[in-house]
Amino acid sequence: MKQPYMKHILWLFLLVFIGQHSLAQEPFPFYNEVGRLKQKDSTEFPKPNSILLIGSSSFTMWRDVNDYFPGKHIVNRAFGGSTLADLIRYRYDVIFPHQPKRIIMYCGENDFASSDTVTVELVLKRFNILYSFIRQKFPKVSFVYVSMKPSPSRQHLLEKYQQANAAIADFLSKQPNTGYVDVYTAMLDSNGKPREDIFLKDRLHMNAEGYKIWQGLLSKWMK
Repeated sequence: MKQPYMKHILWLFLLVFIGQHSLAQEPFPFYNEVGRLKQKDSTEFPKPNSILLIGSSSFTMWRDVNDYFPGKHIVNRAFGGSTLADLIRYRYDVIFPHQPKRIIMYCGENDFASSDTVTVELVLKRFNILYSFIRQKFPKVSFVYVSMKPSPSRQHLLEKYQQANAAIADFLSKQPNTGYVDVYTAMLDSNGKPREDIFLKDRLHMNAEGYKIWQGLLSKWMK
């Protein structure tokens, strides 16, 4: 085989490889996962007046949430281990297309975990921005925030979680048609430490016992 032809084949192979590799990359975090949620909505769009769950992995992994609240129309559009910044970015994709009667959100924990430089003030700013966008789109829809949980694997962040939870609770107490669910306190043992028995081996995500606690606390909002 002549050398110029061999070089041509090698360059062609390289271009194909680069093209395939670039297609596999996401322009933003969770881009592909959000795309799958959009595809799901396009083929079987949820009925209006649903209870819309949005946020990060504690909701993402609650795949059997409808079994905890039988007879309720719940649509789960949480994705990955998203942050408040991710929800702001994808609000037109996973929040705004729906016509919910109530929005329940769990998010914020991963914002702090993403970088040591993320402050309580920054998380509150992100929360306020997202809440403002949601209110502009859904001025009369009930909004409920589920507090950041005390994940045992994130002991170093628990003080920030508590501060942010308190600030968000105070903010929502002054807003109409909102609710705040304190799961943090309910997930502590008698010594005020995170209960290890309600988490998976990663000490970050919950097992069925953990979700049972959430079931009891969220039941009043699943109507």
